[in-house]
Amino acid sequence: MKLHRLELTGFGPFRERQLVDFDAFDADGVFLIAGRTGAGKSSILDGVSFALYGSVPRYDGGERRLRSDHCGLEDPTEVRVEFTVGDSRWRVTRSPDYERPAKRGGGTTVEPAHVEVAEFVDGQWVGRAARAREAGELLDGILGVNAQQFQQVILLAQNKFSRFLLASNVERQALLRTLFGTRRFERYRDEFEARKRDAARAVDRAGERVRTLFDEAEHAMAAAALGGDDEPGEDLTERRHAIERAERRAAYRAETATDEARRAAETASRAIAGHQTALAQAQTLTDLERHRAALADLSAQTDRIDADRSRAAAADAAEVLRAPVETAARAESDRASAVRAAQTLRLQWDAAEAGADPVEVDERLAGQIAVWEAVLAREAALPAREAHLARQETAIAEIEAQRASAAEQRAAFPQQRERLDAERQQALAAAAPCDALRAERERLSAQRGASERASALAAAAETAQARHTDAVAAAVAASTAVTTLLQRRLAGYAGELATSLVAGEPCAVCGATAHPRPAAAHPDPVTDDDLADAERARDVAASREKDAAAAARTARDDAADAAAASGGASVEELDRDRARLDADLGTAQAATARAADLERHLAEVDELASRAAAEDEKRAEILAAAREERAALAATVSAARAAVDEARGEHATVAERVAQSTAMRDLARRLTAAADREAESQRALDLAEDDLATRLQPSAFADAAAVVAALLEEDERARLRERVSAHAEHLAAAKARLLELELAVTGFDADRVDVAAAADARTAAETARETAVSAQHSAEHTAAALRTLVQRIDDAAGAADGVGQEAAAVIRLADTVAGRPPNTKKMDLETFVLAAELEEIVAAANLRLSDMSAGRYSLHHSDALAARGAASGLGIEVLDAHTGRRRPPQSLSGGETFLASLALALGLAEVVTSRAGGIRLDTLFIDEGFGSLDPETLDLAMRTLDELRAGGRTVGVISHVESMKEQIPAPVSVSTVAGGASSITQEVVAHGGAA
Repeated sequence: MKLHRLELTGFGPFRERQLVDFDAFDADGVFLIAGRTGAGKSSILDGVSFALYGSVPRYDGGERRLRSDHCGLEDPTEVRVEFTVGDSRWRVTRSPDYERPAKRGGGTTVEPAHVEVAEFVDGQWVGRAARAREAGELLDGILGVNAQQFQQVILLAQNKFSRFLLASNVERQALLRTLFGTRRFERYRDEFEARKRDAARAVDRAGERVRTLFDEAEHAMAAAALGGDDEPGEDLTERRHAIERAERRAAYRAETATDEARRAAETASRAIAGHQTALAQAQTLTDLERHRAALADLSAQTDRIDADRSRAAAADAAEVLRAPVETAARAESDRASAVRAAQTLRLQWDAAEAGADPVEVDERLAGQIAVWEAVLAREAALPAREAHLARQETAIAEIEAQRASAAEQRAAFPQQRERLDAERQQALAAAAPCDALRAERERLSAQRGASERASALAAAAETAQARHTDAVAAAVAASTAVTTLLQRRLAGYAGELATSLVAGEPCAVCGATAHPRPAAAHPDPVTDDDLADAERARDVAASREKDAAAAARTARDDAADAAAASGGASVEELDRDRARLDADLGTAQAATARAADLERHLAEVDELASRAAAEDEKRAEILAAAREERAALAATVSAARAAVDEARGEHATVAERVAQSTAMRDLARRLTAAADREAESQRALDLAEDDLATRLQPSAFADAAAVVAALLEEDERARLRERVSAHAEHLAAAKARLLELELAVTGFDADRVDVAAAADARTAAETARETAVSAQHSAEHTAAALRTLVQRIDDAAGAADGVGQEAAAVIRLADTVAGRPPNTKKMDLETFVLAAELEEIVAAANLRLSDMSAGRYSLHHSDALAARGAASGLGIEVLDAHTGRRRPPQSLSGGETFLASLALALGLAEVVTSRAGGIRLDTLFIDEGFGSLDPETLDLAMRTLDELRAGGRTVGVISHVESMKEQIPAPVSVSTVAGGASSITQEVVAHGGAA
């Protein structure tokens, strides 16, 4: 992080706007902010802290004394700082809440706190946050450290300069964790804890699996009564041996059952064969009786089968003559039909009195009909054309009347439009202030809502402030209680030490072996548990005080925002203003609606006028077209009427003449065709009769009638043939099967066949076999199950051993990472990593401290265990070369503490900056502390600061010590001007920037 510029307006001792350009000091590296005591040097650092975090080191988060006491009511208060983190340049503008004159009603009102965060992008500032909460979250992500950590490593303020040196393990760990980004090691520890829990559960599951298998095996032993006299104990080895013995008993039982099942199967096979033989013999006797009856039935059907055979032979012979007989019959029928048709047409021809030859009549009428048919269509269309002509005459008269009426209506439109436009102009004038009134009403509504919220939020802010006051009192009381207990504990240390003294043995403090006056024990001793309880109560009270402070600050911000939005007006005043505004707005809105209605009426009038003109033009075009069409229709009707009169002759119509002539022509054509068919049918009949006579002469039939009587359909003839063939086949088969059965019966005694007895014997044998097989399967299943369970028990036991070994390694690793035994240092993984970083920080600090203390002091990292189980591993001790002993930093004097803190801060900045991806600390401030050094030590400290010029880091030193001005340039000077306010003078001209 690098600071570029700082602007202070109405802040601390500064009333007018003050500017500090830090970029101007890049070339020097180290610069001095000088001024008299109380001039306001530290207020420069206060401004940086307030802009970035909304708090200052000296006021513990309060903002009530940030506004300059020299400001008038109209003067603003604002702090602006520009800085770079990584590749991004940022600007933060912040102001506290303060009283200012009210804009309305006199008196004062509270100007709410304000903050704005902007980023410099492409040559201009782009706003990123404008609310306190949003800005705080954004800056937390940008800066990477909180206010307390910022004051430990960047802004080394008065009274808090040595905080990192004297911090506890917990405070030091929180800062180092943020600076080095080691929170991931905490996640590693949590992951190992999860793996430890999973490993323990895996061990439990593996053991439970083994026990379950033992229970299953013993249950199977008990169910099969294989336990014998064994009583299973608790030892798993003994239980396994018992299961093995039961498995051997089950195997013997299975072998015995197998022999019994084999013998039962042989007996059942013999019974089944006997039953099947009895069934076969009984079936043979039954088949013999049935086939004898069937042969008798077939013999009785012989006469009927012979008749069917003869009928089928006659039908086959007649089938050969079917075609000639049917051909002759069809020829006779066709000739009679042709004779009747010809006679009917001749009678019609004679009745028509045609007289002439039909062929000649057909040829003459064909040409005449063609001529008349050409005029026929014109005759059919003539009535429609005449009607159309009449309609055209009527339409022309109607259009002419419509045009005359529309001309009268168009003449009234201009006067109507002039009247409507005058009314619209009046309505528009009355509606002109409507938008302004509506905007004012919305503003009053928002202001009223803000006024309501301001009242409610002011009460909430007072409640939150009261809670904060109570929490502060509780935190002070808890801290006082801890201090009191510590004082009592220190007062009683001599008495505690005296209780451990033994005559003749050296004292742990002074080494003396004589103890003439041991201190008396304190009447009310303080124990470690008392201190631990008090410290926990103090931490809880401090946490509650912090939460209450944040809640009170948020409530104040919200109340201030609402008060600013309300403008200081009350709800009643705003309601009266809005009521008056609503009346004016109602009048304006009514005028707006009236103007809109009139605008629509004007548009309708213009539309009607335009539409009437367009309609008149269309009617004119239609009238011209109608007149042209009327003239064309009149000519067409006249020509058609002349042609029709000529074509109809003496007939009423042309259609009548065409129909009569067409009927005569068609009759002539039919008569000619009928005569031709009559002659052709006679020739076909003569040929068919000659062919039939030739075919009947060699046949067994006397005439065609005999042939017709013998004919049968194909399916009937097929049924007769099938019936004859089937009877012959069944008769032969019945004789052959009867012979086979008679031969088979001669092989056994029919009187001794007993099927029922054989069936009973078979049933009994099969039941015995099934019982034996079931017993065999049960014994074999039990033996196999026990064998499988023994193997599964061995496998599960082996797996459980492997799981246990893996789990032991995981648990040991998780405990070590978490700082539990066997970790003798009780440091978790993150603390171990931070301890290594702290060692580097201490080593870097010693390079400075050795020079500044003339080789007397050096810092050392300590991983010694803290008392009462407190966090350990990040301790710092001071080695005094004069005594050769290490001692706590709290034992250093004020000047020595300043030197050690300065060396440690510089070492911390160097190590953090050197880490890839870490927070780069390019700017460092040191506020006072040099006055506690003697001239020689001060000179050493100045040389140390001067060495920082080569590191690219800018260090600002705030001091009133005159001798420092001789060694460090003092381009920034803070002085008091007339009236008591302060001003800042910067000698070096600013290089400019992204202002």
